[in-house]
Amino acid sequence: MEPTAPLAGVRVLEVSLLGPAAITGPLADLGAEVIKVESPSGDYVRQMTWPIVEGVSLMHLHINRGKRSVVLDLKSEEGKELFRDLARSSDVVVEAMRPGALERLGLGYDALRELNPRLVFITISGYGMTGPYRNLPSHGVAYDTWAGIVSPAYDDEGFCYIPEHVSIGIFAGPLYGALGILAGVVQARATGEGCQMEIAQSDAAAAYDWYRSETWKAYERPEDEVTGNASDGYERRAPGTAGMREGVRYQMYESADGHVLFMASEQAFWKNFCAGVDRMDLFERWPGSTYADHARGNRELQAELRDIFRGRTSAAWIAFADEHNTTIAPVNTPRNISEDPQFQDRLGWIPAGNLGADQLPFPVKIVGGSLPTPTKAPSLGEHTDAVLGDVLGHDEARLAELRAKGALG
Repeated sequence: MEPTAPLAGVRVLEVSLLGPAAITGPLADLGAEVIKVESPSGDYVRQMTWPIVEGVSLMHLHINRGKRSVVLDLKSEEGKELFRDLARSSDVVVEAMRPGALERLGLGYDALRELNPRLVFITISGYGMTGPYRNLPSHGVAYDTWAGIVSPAYDDEGFCYIPEHVSIGIFAGPLYGALGILAGVVQARATGEGCQMEIAQSDAAAAYDWYRSETWKAYERPEDEVTGNASDGYERRAPGTAGMREGVRYQMYESADGHVLFMASEQAFWKNFCAGVDRMDLFERWPGSTYADHARGNRELQAELRDIFRGRTSAAWIAFADEHNTTIAPVNTPRNISEDPQFQDRLGWIPAGNLGADQLPFPVKIVGGSLPTPTKAPSLGEHTDAVLGDVLGHDEARLAELRAKGALG
C-alpha cells in the first residue's frame, strides 16, 4: 500500500534559480505537488557546485527531488497565460530568485490574487525585499558571513580563506520559508484569503544563530542585571559554544580509537559516571553544583578524565553511558557518520538508484507509517506535456500549437 503523504492535495508553483529552490524540498518530501517552472535555458543549478554526479550536480539532485519540471517562456504572452492558468489551481506560488522578478513580468502577487484569492505567494531571496542590500547579487556563504556565523581564517602563507563550516542561511531560509508557506495554506483554507510573504536567507541565518547574538545583546545590560550561571560564580561566559572551551565535565575527550563528548552538566550524571568507572574519589573531591557545573578550568580533573577516556573505545563508552545512565555521545564526521549505528537505524540512505545519488531522507517520521520515496530531480522540461495535460487538460494538438507559438520554449 502506498504510504499516505501528509501534503497530498497541496499544489505549489515554483519559479526558482539555484539554492533558494530548497524552500519547496521539504514540501515535496511530505507529498505536495511541486511544479518547477523553468525558462527554456533552465536552472543552471544543474551545473553548479560539487560533486557532479553523472553530469548533474548533487545540489540539483537533492533540492529538486520530488518535483516536476515544466518549461514556460514567461517572456511570451502565451507562456504567461499558461502560468496564470496553473496559478488558478495552485495553493502556493514561490518566487525563489531576486524579489520582483515575477512582478516585472506581470505575474506578481496582486495580479495573481485576482485570479486566485486563496493563493499564498512567497518570495525567498538573499537579502530580502527591503534594506540597502536588497539588490546585491549573492551566494550562500554570504548570508553566514553577514550573520557573523563564519569568521575569516588564514593559511600558512597569510592568505585569507573561507573555513569549513555548516552552511546555515542557504538551508535555514528555505526551512523557515516552508514553515511560513504551511501556515499560509492553513490560514487560506480556513478563511478563503491568501497572503504574501517574503524571507531573506540572511535573516534566517541570523535567526538561526539567535542564542549567540541575543547573549551579546543581553551582555550590553549592567552586570548586576545579566550575569553568568550560578555554578560559575555568576561570571559571564562567552556566548554559545565559545563558552565551552574551558569546560571539563562538559568537553570532548580522546577515546582509544577516536573521540567522545562528555556532558556531565548535571551532578547526577557526574556521580553516575564516577561510580561506573569506580572513581568515586573524583566525585568526593569535586562534586560540583547540582546543575550546569562544568568544572571550568580545572586542569587537574581534566587530566584525570583524559587518561580515563583513553582507556576505552568510543563504542565502549557509548555502551557504558547506556548502562550507567550518564551522558557520553559519539563524535562523528560528515564522512563517517553513516557508519554510526544510530544513523543506520534511523536515517540511512535513499539509494542512488532512486535519486541519482545517495541522499538523506526527510528526517520527520510518521509513527506507524512512512513517507513516500521522493522521485529523482527532473531534467529540464521533463514533465511539461504531462503537467499541462493533467492540470490544464491540454491535448497533443493544443500542446503542438503552444509550442509553435513559443510558449514552451
